[in-house]
Amino acid sequence: MTDLFITGFIQIRWIDIVDIFLVAVLLYELYKLLKGTVAINIFFGIVAVVLVWQVVNALQMELLSEILGAFISVGFIALIVIFQPEIRRFLLALGTTTFMRRKGRRFLFWRLNIQGLPGIDANAIVMACSRMAEMKQGALLILTRKNELKQYINTGEVMEARLSAPLLENIFYGQGPLHDGAVIINGNTIMAAGCILPVSGNTEIPKRLGLRHRAAVGITEVSDAIAIIVSEESGKISYSVGGKLVSKVSVAELKSFLEAEFNEKQLDNSEETEG
Repeated sequence: MTDLFITGFIQIRWIDIVDIFLVAVLLYELYKLLKGTVAINIFFGIVAVVLVWQVVNALQMELLSEILGAFISVGFIALIVIFQPEIRRFLLALGTTTFMRRKGRRFLFWRLNIQGLPGIDANAIVMACSRMAEMKQGALLILTRKNELKQYINTGEVMEARLSAPLLENIFYGQGPLHDGAVIINGNTIMAAGCILPVSGNTEIPKRLGLRHRAAVGITEVSDAIAIIVSEESGKISYSVGGKLVSKVSVAELKSFLEAEFNEKQLDNSEETEG
């Protein structure tokens, strides 16, 4: 009698539980990626259509099921066009070392041996930002990681100069020809100044913030870089990473953040060696 009841009910295998879990993780990651953009409404609409389609299939409503099935199959190609920027950001995030390290801690079976990030003189950057903040001297610094941003380096004046606080201050001083663009830094080398960056269309960014802040968020949306902003109006320091903006940080907070971001891999390696 028990066997007959189990056979007549829905059978759940362990692989089905894994399947449901992976789908839930995928939907959650997609939601985080699209949150705060216009595409989130399209995402919810697609989820609603898929759920209705599954209900219609379960009820064996063949005509409506065929219509919704055709809509979903044809709409798949349209989705690639509509979500092109979001798909690009997702694939880019999937291939970055920060994503690998973050997920590697969550899932013990995903551990990759990835080379460490280039060392950087955090003191020089923090000192320059502190002085520029005191003088209300606007600045935008981009610190590269695995993605060297060569396509954006070529939009500015290539320098390839050794990183130093006085040089950063001179680049953004007054009304010089390079002060309106971004400085791109790779390791301890200032690669270029006066660079043009993509501007974010994120509607969650306060309207009172200018193009520097939007460009900072924009470049971190399409790459694994870190952007540091010094406001020309208020003299406040902010930074952006992963498309998120952290506003009004202190000099000490900025230094701690940079040291944590660029020394994280070295700490991981030392812990593995001790273990």
